[in-house]
Formats: sequence, C-alpha cells, structure tokens
Amino acid sequence: MAIDLYYTPGSAPCRLVLLVAAALNISLNPNLVNLKAGEQMQPHFLKMNPQHTVPTIVDDGFTLWESRAISRYLVNKYGADSSLYPHEPEARALVDQRLDFDVGTLFPRFAQYFFPQIFAGAPADEALLGKVHEALGFLDAFLEGYKYAAGEQLTLADLSLVSTVSTIDVVGIKLDKYPNIVRWYELVKTTAPKYEEANGIGLMEFKAMVDQMMPRTEL
Repeated sequence: MAIDLYYTPGSAPCRLVLLVAAALNISLNPNLVNLKAGEQMQPHFLKMNPQHTVPTIVDDGFTLWESRAISRYLVNKYGADSSLYPHEPEARALVDQRLDFDVGTLFPRFAQYFFPQIFAGAPADEALLGKVHEALGFLDAFLEGYKYAAGEQLTLADLSLVSTVSTIDVVGIKLDKYPNIVRWYELVKTTAPKYEEANGIGLMEFKAMVDQMMPRTEL
C-alpha cells in the first residue's frame, strides 16, 4: 500500500521526502496541499497534524510530520539494507550532525533572509544575506575531504542538504566561491536516484513562483 504524502512541490522539506522515497523505491500517494488557499487549516488536516505543516505522511494509519523525522522513519522501516542512514554509531552521528546543521542553521538562515522578501515584500537585508553565506562557508568546510556530505556514500545528509542548496541556488545566491559545495552539488544531482523527478520539478515550480513575484538577481 502506498504511503499518503501531503505536500507542496515547491517546498524544500517536501522535496527531501520525495528524494528519500525515490532512493528507497517507495510508492507514495501524493496529496497536494494548497497553502495559499489555506488547505492546511482545514479541520481534517488539523486533526491529522495540529501543526498544519507539510510534508506530512500517513503510513497505514501512522501519521508523521517534520521532513527529517519522516526521512529517518522511511529508512528505518523500509531501507534496512540501505546506506542512506548508516548503522555504525559514528557514521550515523555524522549524518545526524549534517541533518541538524541543515534544519537548524542553513535552511533557517536562508528562510530568514529570503522568505520576508517573497511573501511580505520586505527589502533584502544584507546582514541576513551575510549569515546565509557564513552558513554556506561552514558547509564548504564540512565537505573538505569528503566525497559526499558525510562520507563516501550518498546518505540522508546529502538529500536534505541538496534540497536546501538547490533552493538557495535557484533564487540567485551564488555558490561559485564555495568549490566544495559546487563539486558536491553536481555529484548529488547526478547520483541521487530520480533527482530531477523528485527535486528538479518542484524546484522549478518554486523558481517560477519567485520569478513571478520578484525579479531574480545574483547575490
């Protein structure tokens, strides 16, 4: 039975879940949630997820939200032999650190800088842009000496980070001064299963929305 996924294609966290499902060859039953129309505030959705966030999954009656929690769950339940989330404690800890960096530093800094511009018409804040570049510098340093984000194999860390980095890239924040990120980004785009289907399509929907609402510049 396919897992029900409630999602918005342009959302980076939703694209992470799509990337993980693709890597594990898991069937999903996609349910689009129109955030602009407030569908996430409908009683049936609030009963399922009181935080009214996407992505949310329902797997045979089990409901879960938060994209990194969903990702771990999918591997733990359906990817016992997968290298996406290593069993060895140190290797798993490194993946967890990269995931925590993404959810706690990289993506929030991007959101704090960019989302007020796109959703509230706020002017660009150069100090907040500086924080984004500082976080990118951290990631570039993390990648030094590593093929992938947490070692020699593709893991959840890569799928999480690429959903964020591709979003940063598509709005015009330049990555060219981060050679390790550029090298890693190209690698993940070519080795993550069904990358274009799982991440590229939604990314282009996000870009189209941005281009419609504000001119794109390189930063």
